[in-house]
Amino acid sequence: MHHFHYRNGTLHAEDVAVSDIADAVGTPFYCYSTATLERHYKVLAAALPAGTLIAFAVKANGSLAVIRTLARLGAGADIVSGGELKRAIAGGVPASKIVFSGVGKTREEVGLALSHGILQFNAESEEELAVISEVATSRGQKASVALRINPDVDARTHAKISTGKAENKFGIAWHRAEAAYAQAAGLPGIDVAGVDMHIGSQITEIEPFREAFGKLAGLVRRLRSQGMRIKRIDLGGGLGVPYTKGDEPPLPASYGEVVRAVFAGLDADLIVEPGRLITANAGILVSRVVHVKRGDQRTFVILDAGMNDLVRPAMYDAHHDIIPVREPEKSENRVYDVVGPVCESADQFARNLALPPLSADELVAILSAGAYGAVQASSYNARPLVPEVLVSGRHFAVTRPRQTVEEMIARERMPDWLG
Repeated sequence: MHHFHYRNGTLHAEDVAVSDIADAVGTPFYCYSTATLERHYKVLAAALPAGTLIAFAVKANGSLAVIRTLARLGAGADIVSGGELKRAIAGGVPASKIVFSGVGKTREEVGLALSHGILQFNAESEEELAVISEVATSRGQKASVALRINPDVDARTHAKISTGKAENKFGIAWHRAEAAYAQAAGLPGIDVAGVDMHIGSQITEIEPFREAFGKLAGLVRRLRSQGMRIKRIDLGGGLGVPYTKGDEPPLPASYGEVVRAVFAGLDADLIVEPGRLITANAGILVSRVVHVKRGDQRTFVILDAGMNDLVRPAMYDAHHDIIPVREPEKSENRVYDVVGPVCESADQFARNLALPPLSADELVAILSAGAYGAVQASSYNARPLVPEVLVSGRHFAVTRPRQTVEEMIARERMPDWLG
């Protein structure tokens, strides 16, 4: 469920007309709904066992306003860089609710996280364990660590967002798990506190979770039988969202039932790391039609938003529903290719999409753009980063102003020899 609906002939974000925001900030821009963020968080929290830490995956949406909205509800943060650590803390997430994932943590990042006193590191290799121990020992500290184990489970999702198969770069191989824990227990700077896994993103079936969770629960029991004090279990994220009408991924309630059934009686603190599930359908990308170009074989709707603003269709062949901001009258749809202005053939949002008749200067909304949208944007073709806007009821605020070309140029330096 989201809070973007037609009212009085125009698309609203909660109680604000999207066209009013466009008049105020220009296009393109991202718009997030507070009510949707809050609802998604609360629905997930209600589905999970009491006390489960929901560590929002900051990589999905790094907006400080979004992070703070979730932090006020009790969310923690799952981070994958030192920059995301600083962003999570700036957004109001207590360090005691932050878990640090990612395959390439540097010594500087480990030291930064230790200085803030984060909840735990999710170590992804034996080599990383040695680095964490070294840095922690040099600081006279012990790092609380969970080992990310790769359960070799097929999440049945897009190859580029699958992370739990043996061929993926993430985690420690399943057959090496117990040996890695024995190594970790012998390192002076490590406090072995938990186990961790994450099998992928946009998972639309419940069975991969059931299989992976079952393997993880069995591992916890074996480790405890060997004297390991496993007190936390991090389940990762990955539950899919509906990107178009007709999509029916498992509901949080079904996911929660599996979690409760598999981990009942283990007496451990549970952590989940949702990102897309909370923010995807809480955000839209609003764009204006520049031209409707009629070619020999196809008709193109050319938007002022491009793949640099939303790269998911180009990178993952992802589908996003697109709707006009002005509520369409009943008329026969036309078939368009919806594309952007970037000088790349991959710069297209949809192909053979049936839409009401569109013309230049009309506004459209690209739906379900709240996850992996603004965070993956670039300034390719010298196109400035677009604004981010947060709506709450009848109010909206620009949470990240539009970048200017002048600001982009001002960040560069000319070598002395070029004068």
